[in-house]
Amino acid sequence: MKHLIKQLIYDFQESPPPALKDRDIRIPDIRGKANTFIGMRRTGKTSLCRNHIKDLLDKGLPANRLLYLNFEDDRLLEFQVRDFQIILDVFYAINPDNKNHICYFFFDEIQIIDKWESFIRRLLDTENVRVFITGSSSKMLSKEIATGLRGRSLTTEVFPLNFKEFLTFNNTQYNIPTTFGARNSAFLRKSVEDYLKTGGFPEVQFCEKHDRIEILQGYIESVVFKDVIERHGISNVKVLKFLSKHIMNSPGGLFSVTKFHNTLKSMGFKCSRDSLYGFIDHLEDAFLFFRVPVHSRSEKSRTTKPNKIYTIDTGLLCAMTFRNSSDNGMLLENMVFMHLRRQGYEIEYIRTSKGHETDFFARHKLTGDVQLIQVCWDMSHKKTVKREIRGLKEAMAEFSINKGTIITWDDEQEIDDRIKVIPAWKWMVL
Repeated sequence: MKHLIKQLIYDFQESPPPALKDRDIRIPDIRGKANTFIGMRRTGKTSLCRNHIKDLLDKGLPANRLLYLNFEDDRLLEFQVRDFQIILDVFYAINPDNKNHICYFFFDEIQIIDKWESFIRRLLDTENVRVFITGSSSKMLSKEIATGLRGRSLTTEVFPLNFKEFLTFNNTQYNIPTTFGARNSAFLRKSVEDYLKTGGFPEVQFCEKHDRIEILQGYIESVVFKDVIERHGISNVKVLKFLSKHIMNSPGGLFSVTKFHNTLKSMGFKCSRDSLYGFIDHLEDAFLFFRVPVHSRSEKSRTTKPNKIYTIDTGLLCAMTFRNSSDNGMLLENMVFMHLRRQGYEIEYIRTSKGHETDFFARHKLTGDVQLIQVCWDMSHKKTVKREIRGLKEAMAEFSINKGTIITWDDEQEIDDRIKVIPAWKWMVL
């Protein structure tokens, strides 16, 4: 193991990271805190680390003060928690003078190593280092960070590209507009259509359609197998995959475990309700899906009423299921959800006392800003518009919120000076 670690360190320090597209993600630099990047596979966590490495090198930091290890490297399959000390021994043996300087350690997919958090805490306590770690599990890392690092970590969630990043990735000289004349509006309309279909995973941005679909389907297989089946020892693979497909066929739909369990029984599948709850936990843990509860002061209502479930990326939805024009509203709602989620909003849906629905009650975790949002593909159907406005106005009255928003595909207006109707392509760049 010692010889292998030395070789990996030399290989990295002799090969500077490639130039990659920058992300709109701030990386804190606070002494004594580990930076942790968590998110679904292929969202760009490793690229974020590599870009930061390149920035450090560009600022003149010697390469020998940097260390990068990816624990999914097949050469590290036998690595265990006791081997972490070898990393320190080898790194400082190669350059003893590094003890006198700040060094930067990057550990990719560290959650693979059992009890990794005990080493990271010791590293922060005993060495003059900045530590950056990535992982593809939300709950696993959160639990370990809370118990093992005890406030010694800053966590950043890494999602697929947001719409602004999508624009700059695909148009390197493009500046996000501040005005919306005919030219900018036309460009944004076409871009948001591409974004809805392609999604935001960086790797597929320049792929042909058939290649993109194959790659995104591979992502799902990797997440389901490595982050759920393999990690949690799932044996009922057929039900797990059927569950995933069912959720992706109806993004943003209400999901009842009891109803789905009855469906399984009618089809001859054997699976307990407790197992289904566990499967959903694991899929959410891997960042594939996000549950949205009903907004209620009653804990009983929150736990007994069904959740809505959204998928991390509309490109994945388009790659995994057949879509027609009737699905556009669901895709748009999923896209709006993810935009809010990226911005740090905690999201619930509302069922008013009269039984009408508002898609999103969104409260920002840091600023406390609250938004009520409906999503409506087309405002030309009077019956649909009446339903959306009714649900929004009832929610505004019940929760004493003065303003509401309806996000559409391409409609824009104001209703009663209290409800703003805005197209998604404008809303996501403001």
